[in-house]
Amino acid sequence: MLDVSQIDVVVFDFDGVLTDNRVTVDQAGKESVCCSRSDGLAFDGFRKLRIPTFILSTESNPVVVARARKLQIPVLNSVSDKVKSLHNLCDQNGFQFKKILYVGNDINDYMVMQECGFSACPADAHQSIKQISTIVLESSGGSGVAREILEKVLNVNLFQTLYNSD
Repeated sequence: MLDVSQIDVVVFDFDGVLTDNRVTVDQAGKESVCCSRSDGLAFDGFRKLRIPTFILSTESNPVVVARARKLQIPVLNSVSDKVKSLHNLCDQNGFQFKKILYVGNDINDYMVMQECGFSACPADAHQSIKQISTIVLESSGGSGVAREILEKVLNVNLFQTLYNSD
């Protein structure tokens, strides 16, 4: 478990973290993915607590931007170098690398996770990512990863945060 004061920002990969890592493609080539609605409430909680969150993804599909818009969080997508993008994000916002919680699931997250003070991965992450993660979650990708980060890793009572605070 981490204390909220240890975290400047939480950065989420998209595919395999906020999705179940599967894609549906129709005959016209349009892609869709499955996400958890419970993560939507988690991002409301992050906002209420003033914990910045971002999506950092190599994916160029518009579904990433559409989901980020729905969640009301900034997204950096079509990123070819996650480490460089995260350095730029830190420089622009004054975040400290030792206070970043990065949530990733696959080998393209490996290098950026090594740079961060804290890292987490879904239960179904690639084995190499599990080995370097500070926290291996109980949730699989697309099954409430953001919610678990907020409620179990940061020990936030989401109900109280959303409905009983000023």
